[in-house]
Amino acid sequence: QVQLVESGGGLVQPGGSLRLSCAASESIFSIYAMGWYRQAPGKQRELVATITKGGRTNYADSVKGRFTISRDNTKNTVYLQMNSLKPEDTAVYYCNGVSRDRTVAVGPWGQGTQVTVSS
Repeated sequence: QVQLVESGGGLVQPGGSLRLSCAASESIFSIYAMGWYRQAPGKQRELVATITKGGRTNYADSVKGRFTISRDNTKNTVYLQMNSLKPEDTAVYYCNGVSRDRTVAVGPWGQGTQVTVSS
């Protein structure tokens, strides 16, 4: 059974940091690159960061230099370190497996974790 469980969200002031975690089932984690997505109220879900099984990373321009994606292949877990947070980073954050061309999320969506950046 495919499972994706996100955690680590919360309320943080602008300029602050959070670290998100995603525990993924072996069936996704061992095959695919992993990605973090986010969906703000009234907006479409967007892909913000990806990491291949070999550790190659890619970031959306809006988060480049502030967010860092990593993965622990021994724990089937992917992380998103978010620094210098801005109010526009407020969203529900999800992880998922990602197709080779980064256009398709391959698994079912988890419950996500809410990140709110506000003073």
